[in-house]
Amino acid sequence: MSVEPKGLEHIRSVLEQFDNKYITDTGVLKRNNVIEDLDKYDRDLMTALLSDELIHDSYTEKIAGVEVFKLNQFIEMLEFKSYWEDSYTKYSNKIGLTAGGKFIDESADVVLDFPFKDTVLKAGMSKEDLENSADADEPFLNEVIAKTEIDELLEPKILVNAKKFDSSGGANITSISDDDNLIIKGNNLIALHSLKKRYIGKVKFIYIDPPYNTGNDSFMYNDRFSHASWLTFMSNRLIIAKKLLTDDGVIAIQTDYHENSYIRVLMDEIFGYENYVSEITVKMSTASGPKMANISSSIPKLKDSILIYKKDTLKINIQPYKPKDGWDKEYSKILMNFTEEDRVLLDKELKNGNLENTRAIIEKARLSTISKEYPDKKKDLKWLQNNSWRIVADKQNTGLDRLLSRTTPFWKGDVSSIKAKQGGIVLFRTDKDFGKDTRVEIVFANNNLKEHVGDLWTDISTSGGFSDEGGIKFPTAKKPEKLMRRLIEMFTKKGDLVLDFFSGSATTLAVAMKLDRLFLGIEQMDYIDNISVKRLVNVVNGDKTGISSEVDWQGGGSFVYTELMEKNQGYLNDLQKAQTVPELMSVYGRMKENADIDFRLDLDKFEKEIEQFTSLDDRRRELVRILDKNQLYYNYANIDDENVRDLLSDSDYHFNKSFYGEEGE
Repeated sequence: MSVEPKGLEHIRSVLEQFDNKYITDTGVLKRNNVIEDLDKYDRDLMTALLSDELIHDSYTEKIAGVEVFKLNQFIEMLEFKSYWEDSYTKYSNKIGLTAGGKFIDESADVVLDFPFKDTVLKAGMSKEDLENSADADEPFLNEVIAKTEIDELLEPKILVNAKKFDSSGGANITSISDDDNLIIKGNNLIALHSLKKRYIGKVKFIYIDPPYNTGNDSFMYNDRFSHASWLTFMSNRLIIAKKLLTDDGVIAIQTDYHENSYIRVLMDEIFGYENYVSEITVKMSTASGPKMANISSSIPKLKDSILIYKKDTLKINIQPYKPKDGWDKEYSKILMNFTEEDRVLLDKELKNGNLENTRAIIEKARLSTISKEYPDKKKDLKWLQNNSWRIVADKQNTGLDRLLSRTTPFWKGDVSSIKAKQGGIVLFRTDKDFGKDTRVEIVFANNNLKEHVGDLWTDISTSGGFSDEGGIKFPTAKKPEKLMRRLIEMFTKKGDLVLDFFSGSATTLAVAMKLDRLFLGIEQMDYIDNISVKRLVNVVNGDKTGISSEVDWQGGGSFVYTELMEKNQGYLNDLQKAQTVPELMSVYGRMKENADIDFRLDLDKFEKEIEQFTSLDDRRRELVRILDKNQLYYNYANIDDENVRDLLSDSDYHFNKSFYGEEGE
C-alpha cells in the first residue's frame, strides 16, 4: 500500500513537530527541504517519519530480515501531483553531479554528469516574489524539459519591434547587415539558438557575467539555484555559445567563489581541459567601510575570478601591462630640450636604421639630473611616470655624459652603427682611442617601468568611481569599462565580433563600440529599455564617461534593437507580476482562452486541486508549470501562417526574412 497525495496532510502533522523547518508559518509544506534532508538521511527526520504507524506500514519492507525504508518511493510521493503524468514529476529534481550513477555526496569521485544529458533547464531570470516562497529556490522559475520536448523550444524565433538607433534617433527597419551591432530582448538560451544560423563560427570573443548564485543578488536576476540546477542552466547556454565562436575565439566568464570550482569543471567538459587558458583574479573591492565590520568574524571577499577558455587556437592581440608600483632609482637623468615629438621621431628613425637623423635628434638634447632641474618632483611617482618618455637610466659605463657633452662629445668619433635595445638605443664607435668603452646606451624609463599584469589584476578600480559610466545608474553588479577594455583588446582586433548574453548594463557592448568592434548582446530584464539601450544611445551620441577620453571617443556608429516575439512568455510575465490570488486567477482565465497549456496536464483535475493551494506563491508556481515552455515565443517557421502573419508589421516581417537570410527567396 502507499500513502496517496491526500495523505500529505497526515505527513504534514508529523512534520509540524519541527516548527517551521519543514512547514512555513502560513502552512505551506517545504517539500524541497524535506527531500534534501531525506537525501542526507537526517536522523531526526527519519526517526519521526518511521515512528508514525501509517508511514511505517506504507514505506517499509523486510528484506532478508532487515527492515528497509523505501526512500525513493516516499520522495516520489512528495513530488507527485495527480494532474501530471508520473513520468513528468518523477525525475523533475534528479539533475546533478554524479559519478558511477551516484550523486557526488555518495562518492569520493567527482565526474560531471547529468542523468539526462539532453535535458534543458528552462530558467526565467526574474526573481520577483521569490522572497516569500517556500520552495521557490529552483522549481518556481526553473523547469526540466526532456529531450523529446526541447526541439521546438530551441527553434529560431520571430523577432519584433526591430529598430536601428544612430545619431538621429531610432527608426523601424526592414533589414540587417553583417556590420550591424545587435541587442536582443528575451530569454538568452532561446535567443542564442535564434542567433545560430546567422552567427555560427563568427564570434571572436564572449564575455559573460552570469548570476553568481549567491541568493542575494543585488538586481532582478533569479540568483537562487542549487549547484546542480545552476550548472544545468549554464551548460545549456555554454554549449550553444561555443558553436558561435570562431576557431580562434575566446570566452571569459566572471564568477566568484560560489560557483567558481563548479563552472571550471563544466568548462573543462564543454571546451576541453586542454583549452583552458587562465584564471584571472580581479581585485573587486577593499577591506574598508562595511567590510571592516566583518573582519573579526570572517575573511573579507575582495576578488572575483575570470575564467578564460579558447575554442581551439589562441592569439593574444595585446598583452596588458601596468606601471610598476615603485620607481627605479637608476632612472635619475632627464633629457632637456627634448619633446614628445622628438621621442616619437627618434623611435621612427631608429626603427628605420637612419643613423644621421637619429644623431640629429639626440645631439640637440641636454642631459641633466631630475633633482637638479625638478627638485620637488623627485618623489612624485605620477609625475615621473608621465615624464618617463624622456627620463633615462644613469647606469655605470652607459657613456651618457660623453654622448651629450658639449666639450668632448661622443660624436667626434666615427659612430659606425646604431642598434635598438629593449627600452632604448645602443650606439657604437670605431675609434678605439676614445676611452675604454666605445659603446653608449640610452635606456628610456617608459619601457622599463612597467610590468605584465599576468593573472592578478589589481590595477583596475572595480570598487567604485564608475557608477555613472555610460550615463546610467545600475546596482553593484556593474563592471568598469577599463576592465572590459583590457579583455576586449587582449583577444580581439578592430572589426571583430563580441558577444555578451548576460548584457545587464551593457558595459561590454558600450566598450566594444568605443573600441571599433561589433557586438551582439542579449538581455531579458525589462530594464533593457531604460538602462541597456539608453546607455548604447549615449555612446552613439558621444558619451564622455568611462574609457572615452582614453580612446578619444567622439560618438557615432549605430546598433539594432529587437525582441523575441512573446507567446506564452507574456502570460509567464503576468503570472510573476500578480499580487493577489484573484489577479492570478484572472491571468489563468486568459491562459485557458489563448495560451498553449502543457499537453501532459489533466485540466479538470488541475482545476479541482488548484483551489487547495491557498498560498499565492504555491498557486503561482503551479500555474507557471502548466504553461507549455515550448511555446514561450513564436517560432520563425510559422511566420507565414495566417494567424501569425497578421500579428506582424510589414517592417518586422521583412526584418525577419533578412535576419534569417530568406528575403527574396
